[in-house]
Amino acid sequence: MPQRRPLGWFPVRRGPRRQERRGDAPEYSLDPRADHEEQAPPVQQSVIDAALYVDGRRTGAPADLSDLAELHRRTYARQGAMAWVGLYRPSAAQLVAAAEEFGLHELAVEDAIVAHQRPKLERYGQTLFVVLKAARYLDEEEEVRFGEVHVFTGPRFVLTVRHAEAPDLTAVRRRLEDDPGLLALGPEAVLYAIMDSVVDGYAPVVAGLQNDIDEIETQVFDGDPAASRRIYELSREVIEFQRAARPLLSMHRSLAEGFDRYGTDEELRRHLRDVADHATAVAERVDGFRQMLQGILQVNATLVSQRQNEEMRRLTEASYQQGENTKKISAWAAILFAPSLIAAVYGMNFTHMPELHWVFGYPMAVVLMVGLSLTLYAVFRMRDWM
Repeated sequence: MPQRRPLGWFPVRRGPRRQERRGDAPEYSLDPRADHEEQAPPVQQSVIDAALYVDGRRTGAPADLSDLAELHRRTYARQGAMAWVGLYRPSAAQLVAAAEEFGLHELAVEDAIVAHQRPKLERYGQTLFVVLKAARYLDEEEEVRFGEVHVFTGPRFVLTVRHAEAPDLTAVRRRLEDDPGLLALGPEAVLYAIMDSVVDGYAPVVAGLQNDIDEIETQVFDGDPAASRRIYELSREVIEFQRAARPLLSMHRSLAEGFDRYGTDEELRRHLRDVADHATAVAERVDGFRQMLQGILQVNATLVSQRQNEEMRRLTEASYQQGENTKKISAWAAILFAPSLIAAVYGMNFTHMPELHWVFGYPMAVVLMVGLSLTLYAVFRMRDWM
C-alpha cells in the first residue's frame, strides 16, 4: 500500500482558475456578499473552530489557519493526527485561502463557493467531498427549512463549510471530543458524526409532517374548503424534503463500496450502516407521505365533486319545484282570468248592448264563465299543471 503524503504537501494549483480559462462558462456565487467585497476579510473571521487532534484528543487550536496547517504538517507522520477546521458562511476569497492550505480540488471548491448544491458525494483522489442538507420543520408556517453543509475529508484532515445555522456542528464536535475512541478513527468518523446529526435532525421533520397530514385528513372529511391549498403547499414541502433525504441512500452505498479499498474500521462501518438504516427509514416515510398526500388530494377532489353534485342536485330540485309552483300559479291565473274577462265585457256601461236587456243574458254569462273555467281546469289537469 503506497504511503500517503501529508495533506500540507499536496501541490496547490497555481494556474488560472477554472472560470478564467478560455471556453469555460464561469460559475457565480449565490452569496451576495461576494459581489460587494473589494477585499475579503481574513479567513480567520469565518473560522468557527479549528483544532488538531492526536489519537482522538484535542492537542492544539492555533488562532491562524496557516499555523494549524503547519502544525498539521509537523504532526502528520504521527499515527492518529488529524486537523479539523470549521468554517461558517465564508466568502469566496476566504474559502479559496482555506483550500490552498489543504490542497482541495478546484471543482469541489467552486461547488462550495456557489452553494445551493444537491446532496451528493464525490471523490477527488484521496479527498472526499460531501454535500448534506439539514432540515428543521416550522410547524406554524408548515414549512421545512434547510441548511447546507459541505464536508471535505482527506487522509488526515476535515474541513466543514456551513452555509446556515443548521446543522449544529459545534454539538457534533463536542460529542466526538467526549468520545476519543471514535474520534481517533479519523476523518471518516467526523463525516459519520455529521451525517448522523443530519439524519437525526430529520426525525422531528417527519413527525411534524405526519401531524399535519393527520390534520389535513380531518379537514378533508369535514369539508373545509381550505384543505386543497394546504395539501398543495404541504406536498411542495414534502417534495423538497424528499430531494434532501433520498440522495443519502446512494451516498451511503458509495461509502460502503469504498470500505475495503480505503480500509475503513469495522466499528465505523457499523456506525455508518446504522446511519444508512435511519436514512432509509426516513426516505421510506417521506415517500409514503408523498403518496398519502396524492391520495388525499384525489379523495378531496372526489368529495368536492360530490358536494358540488349534491349542491347542483338541490339547486335543480329547487328550480324544478319553483317551475311546478309557477305552472300552478299560471294555471289558476288563467282560470280566474277567463270569467274576469267575461264579467269585464258585460260590465261596460254602454247603452246599446245586444244582451243588455235579454232575459237569459245573466244566466248565459254565468254559465259561460263557469264552463270556460271548468274547461281550462280540465286542460291544465291533463297536462299536470295542477
